[in-house]
Formats: sequence, C-alpha cells, structure tokens
Amino acid sequence: MRSARDCLRAAGGSMRSALGARPGMAAPSGDARGLFGRAVRAVLGSWAALQIAVEHGFGGAHGRDKAEWLVGAVEQYFHSNAALTQDEVEDFLAEVLNNEFDTIIEDGSLAEVSQQLQSLFAQCQRGEGAAVTDAVARLARRQQDVGRAASQAQPAEGSSEEEEEERPEEAMDCSSSPRPPQPPAAEDGWTLVGRKRK
Repeated sequence: MRSARDCLRAAGGSMRSALGARPGMAAPSGDARGLFGRAVRAVLGSWAALQIAVEHGFGGAHGRDKAEWLVGAVEQYFHSNAALTQDEVEDFLAEVLNNEFDTIIEDGSLAEVSQQLQSLFAQCQRGEGAAVTDAVARLARRQQDVGRAASQAQPAEGSSEEEEEERPEEAMDCSSSPRPPQPPAAEDGWTLVGRKRK
C-alpha cells in the first residue's frame, strides 16, 4: 500500500507529464533553486484561498501534507518547463487545487499568485537574490495574518435540496400592525370561510 505522499508524488508526476515538459531549460544554480523554493513556500503560504482549504480540511486528512507537496511540485514545474505563460501556471495550480483540495478558486487570486510566482522565478534566474529575499520577507509577514484569518474563516458551503427542505420557513413581518389571517382560496374559485375565534 502506498503512502499518501507517494500518491501525491505520482499525481504530480502525471500532471507534469500531462501538461508537457519543455526542453531547453538551463539548470539553475543551487542558490537560485533554493531561493526559489523559499519564494514558492512564501507565496503559497500567504495565499488565503489555499490556506483556508488546508485549515478547513478540504484536502482531507492529509491536507497539510498536500500543501507541503505542492511547494515542491510548483518548484519542479517551473524548473522543468521553459518560458511558462501565466495561463499555464494558473491552469496547473487550478488543476491541483481542484484534484487535491476539491477547491475551485474564483476570487481572482489564482492570477495574482501565478504572476507572483513567475516574477520571483524570473528574478531568481537573473540572480536578483536581494529582491527575492525582500519579497519572501514581506510574504512571510503576510503569511502570519493569512494563517490567523484562515483559521477564523467560515468557508461558504452550497446547500443541498435536502437542507432546504429541512429549514423551517421564516415569516417576515412587513407591517407595523398585525393583520387577521386571510382565509385560503378553494381550488374551484370559492373562498373558504373559517370560524371566528372567540
């Protein structure tokens, strides 16, 4: 029986091959690769949508392991593919979140996160370590706030028809004075008259 981590690695590998690795990517230096790994961790750690999904168990019992795996998967995805477009990064992240966390991101943050990752990767490739280190420090400060907010957030859940049927109807009182109950109309057009209460 394979562990959850092995299953996740297999899923990541098949996802990368499905999206297609592009040849021609120069091997990054160890420093640049390590710095980009820290940057990916900081970006994903400060992504509110992902942290809410992890905090509220959308990834199941191994949600935190999946989030940890995602850091390495994103890093590998960038290093294995040359000149990724923002759409490709967004698609990759959206597919992972849908498959592993049963989450669809519709708040616009997917584009923002993809752009951040692309920018940080380009800076690492150009050897702009100081700029990346500053960005990682800013993201780390934001990560603390996001973590607190994620633990307090109440994720929106869709309601099923069953839940709708179980909810009692709530009456709204739109008038300032009580109105007497109206007699129900009979099906054939006649009005039913109820007995007057004493």
